[in-house]
Amino acid sequence: MSFSRSLVQRLRKSRLMRYRCGGSKQPIKILVTGAAGQIGYAIIPMIARGSMLGPDQPVILHMLDIQPAAEALNGVKMELVDAALPLLKGVVATTDVVEACTDVNIAIMIGGFPRKKGMERRDVLSPNVSIYKNQASALEQHAAENCKVLVVANPANTNALILKEFAPSIPAKNITCLTRLDHNRALGQISERLNIHVSDVKNVIIWGNHSSTQYPDVNYATVRTQDGEKSVRELIYNDNWLKEEFITTVQQRGAAIIKARKLSSALSAASAACDHIHDWILGTSKGTWVSMGVYADGAYDTPDGVFYSFPVTCEKGEWCIVQGLEIDEFSRRKMEVSANELLEEKYLAYTFL
Repeated sequence: MSFSRSLVQRLRKSRLMRYRCGGSKQPIKILVTGAAGQIGYAIIPMIARGSMLGPDQPVILHMLDIQPAAEALNGVKMELVDAALPLLKGVVATTDVVEACTDVNIAIMIGGFPRKKGMERRDVLSPNVSIYKNQASALEQHAAENCKVLVVANPANTNALILKEFAPSIPAKNITCLTRLDHNRALGQISERLNIHVSDVKNVIIWGNHSSTQYPDVNYATVRTQDGEKSVRELIYNDNWLKEEFITTVQQRGAAIIKARKLSSALSAASAACDHIHDWILGTSKGTWVSMGVYADGAYDTPDGVFYSFPVTCEKGEWCIVQGLEIDEFSRRKMEVSANELLEEKYLAYTFL
């Protein structure tokens, strides 16, 4: 078969898929809060083009933002109309939290009160407790049965905890927070260090809080090579770099991006949120785990009652913490620092309830 004939057949197949997109599937309703913001603006076309749930899954987008952003939100809706996206079967753009939450199957909570220069953690927690209490109540009363929730806005782990407290009918296993961004950053740093493609690296772990105390762990990370899988430690062969520069680079990557572009890491956060939901709903590859902030049950001697990042595998819309990994003394100390910070955040947050 000639190249040109093969190309024509692929184009015809692609066009046929475009016309058939979602023909036999019911649309999934996806809520994006803070939809007029930078991360929202980046993630919405990813969702509408199938990056999150696949190229044959139609979606209806529910976009929520605050009243001062109403005009910008309407502009986003106008752009979605102009994009003529085959998978997009409807758009709700609103400043009303009840309308936004009604019948949604997946909620991506990006909106929140941002930390500004000179603010302490307490200053950020107080308004976010109020925001997440209100949105949790709306999801509790109006979301579809078995709604899955991803919290992106910082402090993500503790915002997820507040949401869980005020949406008791949503199972704790259906509420998660984003540490996939940190996971992806760790993969990226390893790929750059070894000058390999990032898809050849797997099974890093982000333990703990989505903050500067998180612990990026490479003890079980591997690289696909021509001679089979090899450990990251064996290939990098530099414990000082792995225990110092690698960890601090991943921990402080967000701040470095803000310094470089004078804006937060919206594109990579949106991409990571897509990855998180994609793997949660559609499953992780065999032999591969990812990092997710989930409601802790004491696994690996971490405190229960907080959202803590663990390595997880996903299948049929359910996540499961990877069990039985040995934790060395260095790792244990790092994990405990992050756990203690989460307990402090929990205490502070509860003082505002």
